[in-house]
Amino acid sequence: MPAHPSPSPSLSPSPALRLAVALDGAGWHPAAWREPGAEPGLLFTAGYWAALVAEAEAGLLDFVTFEDSLSLQSTDPAGPDGRTDLVRGRLDAVLVAARVAPLSRYIGLVPSVVATHTEPFHVSKALATLDYVSRGRAGLRIQISERPDEVRHFGRRTEPLDPAGLYAEAADHVEVVRRLWDSWEDDAEIRDVATGRFIDRSKLHYIDFEGPRFSVKGPSITPRPPQGLPPVSALASDAAVYPFLARSADIGYVTARDAAEVRSAVSALPGIPHLFGELTVFLDEQQATAERRLQRLDAAHGAAYTSDARVFAGTPADLTDLLLEWRGAGLTGFRLRPGVLAHDLPAITRGLVPELQRRGVFRRVYEASSLRGLLGLARPANRYAAPPEPSPTTVPAA
Repeated sequence: MPAHPSPSPSLSPSPALRLAVALDGAGWHPAAWREPGAEPGLLFTAGYWAALVAEAEAGLLDFVTFEDSLSLQSTDPAGPDGRTDLVRGRLDAVLVAARVAPLSRYIGLVPSVVATHTEPFHVSKALATLDYVSRGRAGLRIQISERPDEVRHFGRRTEPLDPAGLYAEAADHVEVVRRLWDSWEDDAEIRDVATGRFIDRSKLHYIDFEGPRFSVKGPSITPRPPQGLPPVSALASDAAVYPFLARSADIGYVTARDAAEVRSAVSALPGIPHLFGELTVFLDEQQATAERRLQRLDAAHGAAYTSDARVFAGTPADLTDLLLEWRGAGLTGFRLRPGVLAHDLPAITRGLVPELQRRGVFRRVYEASSLRGLLGLARPANRYAAPPEPSPTTVPAA
């Protein structure tokens, strides 16, 4: 596995194109676990996920996301499908990210959280902890769930659930999480042994959030994260989710199919710092080889692979052409879904990344040690901290 250089404070700003990968099971194709090198027996081990993150970091990627859900994977959106020929079961995304954090140095770690059934206070504490464990590399991917089987896991709601209402609730969820992250000022911890004061209680703040689903007093029990506010991301498979992205996301993932759809998404979401395109990728040195591999996977699965995102089967050079076309339409980056992690993740890090570098559009070294830094996002001021007093002006003598 190639080693990556250390960050250098003297580097010029990174090229604009950002790159992430979405990690899920053995890969995004349902038959990925049957492929050579997939090692399905290791899916529930820490070493499996650590190796994936190490490969992504060796490729200088901005971050990885970890998929999650609160029910078994299923081809039926209404509930379990009863299939036994597909990967079923998963580890908790936040805990996996926390486990691999000490084994990585620069890459961002972005677990997925289902806001619909998860208390924002718990999410705030877990992500703040991840930010400390990773030394400022945590991010949060928020998602909703209207699945009836997940509703029945918790017994707190009645079905059916309204997606529009769930996204409004998710926006409140993100607002509560961010307020809790800010509920400790950066200098709230004094740690003065001589006076016996560990914290300055005046710098811990109630957030006093009142909403239709949440009533949260605060403050958090975890000090403000190293990044202040870890970046929040979310996926929009259609335009109905755009209002949520506009209100709550630092990074939005969109499933455009062509440059025209990219331009439409960009024009609808002008205020988001980063808008990433989503693609499921099958990469080989020859396009025909990639297409045959996808056909072989489809045959093993018994059906053609379909996705909410565009499916690309071809060469790293051809994928680079597509990414640059879409970047020209207004995207700032891409979250790629490797069809088969054992094959397509190394194809991204060792094939696509060098091609992007040859064209001068991707970093050759990590230039920051925090996720916000890699994304070019400034560390935000604390909303509850008093503004600094202005410096006294000197009045010249008469």
